[in-house]
Amino acid sequence: MKIEELTAKILEKNPSMDRYQLAIAVSTRSDELLNGAISRLNIDQKNVKAADLALMEIAEGLVKVKGFVDLEA
Repeated sequence: MKIEELTAKILEKNPSMDRYQLAIAVSTRSDELLNGAISRLNIDQKNVKAADLALMEIAEGLVKVKGFVDLEA
């Protein structure tokens, strides 16, 4: 899935979040991945950039963004 599609999916699921807050969440998760955190996706981390991997994890709901709740859940 393209980065733009992932971003749209996340923002659609979280109407209280804007793209700037999402960028901070992706940055935070990227830092965690670069510092040794294991991805929650079954993807080889060597072949994917940390920021893309973080965005995919957030889009799949495997990583929760602190401060934002899914109102439908």
